[in-house]
This record gives sequence, structure tokens and C-alpha cells, in this order.
Amino acid sequence: MMAATPPQQKFLDQLRDILRAKHYSDSTEESYVAWVRRFILFHHKKHPQEMGEKEVEEFLTHLAVVEQISASTQNQALCALMFTYRYLVKQPLSETIKAVRAKRPQHLPVVLTVSEARSLLNHMTGTPFLVAQMLYGSGLRLMEGLRLRVKDVDFKQQQIIVRDAKGQQDRVTILPSSVVEPLRSHLIDVKYQHEKDLRDGYGQVYLPSALERKYRKADRDWSWQYVFPARCRSTDPRSELGRRHHLDATVIQKALKRAVKAAAIQKNVSCHTLRHSFATHLLQNGYDIPTVQALLGHKDVKTTMIYTHVLNRGGLGVRSPIDL
Repeated sequence: MMAATPPQQKFLDQLRDILRAKHYSDSTEESYVAWVRRFILFHHKKHPQEMGEKEVEEFLTHLAVVEQISASTQNQALCALMFTYRYLVKQPLSETIKAVRAKRPQHLPVVLTVSEARSLLNHMTGTPFLVAQMLYGSGLRLMEGLRLRVKDVDFKQQQIIVRDAKGQQDRVTILPSSVVEPLRSHLIDVKYQHEKDLRDGYGQVYLPSALERKYRKADRDWSWQYVFPARCRSTDPRSELGRRHHLDATVIQKALKRAVKAAAIQKNVSCHTLRHSFATHLLQNGYDIPTVQALLGHKDVKTTMIYTHVLNRGGLGVRSPIDL
């Protein structure tokens, strides 16, 4: 009797496997799978292998014209489809998709003054306060701060190594002197917690699969632990292991929102505003654009140049004739 042929894996499950093999984050995985599902449903459940650039263009045009989504959202959908056709369908799409593109608005970033930044931080406490200090003092994105590992904080050189940042690039940024001692004290508590986890039979942390295979015990090593771990252990949805993940982003976002209200700041402030303020205040203090570009990890200097337009000079630094 012939052995039964195993059922073929569903298309979206295959997509998940490829995303995980390439070490994409959980949030990117969920986003890409959701966009491909919407693409399939839009074309009445037609299989992607039976479709091509024409159907992709129709879908993206529909998103822009009918659903009126933002340019960044449309670009996310395009990235999901380009990834799918390149790695799963094995029919790479053209770099010049002829769809109607959503218009990208030109907004200046929200920036705090130095006094506003100081007031905001003064209304925060505990771990959220320390995270906010590093976002503003080092120019980190929120998830870059939360994903920091102990080994990437260099107290001797007073620098932070940001791994796999946007664009999967590493970079080095500054560790502010005022954060050094509070951070040392914080890590003493974190290490005590990690040692207790080890005694309880846990103490593992997530590592990319290649590293996990190469260094079998690295996931329990102190140097690989998160600088800002979660209060409670949780089950990893991929490995189903009980691990201590990093602090959830919403913890910092909610604390920041309360601080903005308490400080009576009348601006639309988010965690990313602290990064914008970091760049702007460096330029105000006389640092050159290439230096700021390197600390932020921008590929294109034009991205950094936008902060020259939000320097605290009012009216682009021009004196009104009525004041002369």
C-alpha cells in the first residue's frame, strides 16, 4: 500500500515560513500576510500564481483611489506583494509598478523645545522614564530601545550599538553621561531577575534562528538578555517556549501620553518625537549634518536635512521687516 501524500501547505502558511526564515519581525509577518490575503480576496480568491503585475497594479490603484489610504500604507502593501512574488511565487515584480500612487504629504516633524523635553521627562518615572531618556538622549526609535541587548551597551566607550535597525543596518550612537548610572542600577535589578529565572528553570530569551543553532546556550547568557525585559514571562508564539520578552511598546506609549498631559504640552507628541528632538537639538548646538545623519542611521542625507527646517528660529530665521 502506497503512503499517503502529505497535504500541500497553504499559500499563506508558506509565506509565513519564508518570512520567519528571513528573520522578519512578528509585526511585519502579520502585516505582510494580511496584505496578501486582502490582495487574494480583492481578486475573488484567485491564486497569486495565476496573477501578475496587472492585478497588483489594479489592487494598489484601488487602495489609493477608492480606499484613499496613505502613501506609507500603500507602500507597505506593495512591499508585501513584491516580497511574495520574489520569494514564494518566484516571479519578481518590476520595480516600476504603474499603479496610481497615493500622494505623500510633506509634513514637518513635531519637535519639542529643550524646556518641553525637560518638563516631559520630569513627569515620568521608573523604567518608562529611563527608556524615554534613551530615546531623547541617544536618538533611538522606540523598538530600537526596547530591543537593546545587554552586550550592545558599552559603558566604557559610552556608546550604544543598534543592531538590525531600519533597513537591517547596524549603527553606533551615543550613551548620554546622565543615563550611565541610572542604567547601571537598572541592569543590576534586571540581572537579579534573570538569575532568578534561571533558578526557576527559565531564563531563555529570543535569538534569531541562525544564532540559536550556532550558540546552543546563548539564549540563557546574561549578555544576550534584553536591557528592558517584560515584567512577566510569556509563551513565544513561534517556538511555544516560556521566555521573557522585551517590554511591550504600549507600556512606554501610555506613560508618555500621561506625561504629555501632565506637562501641559500642546503638541501631538509620540515616542518618535523624542528622536526628532534629539536631531534638532544637536543641530542647534552646532553639530554638523553628517554627524547627526550617522547617529540617526539615515541612508540619505535628505532625510536628515528636514531637521534644518524645524530649528527653533521661527520663520526660517528671517527677521520680519516690521521688526527692523
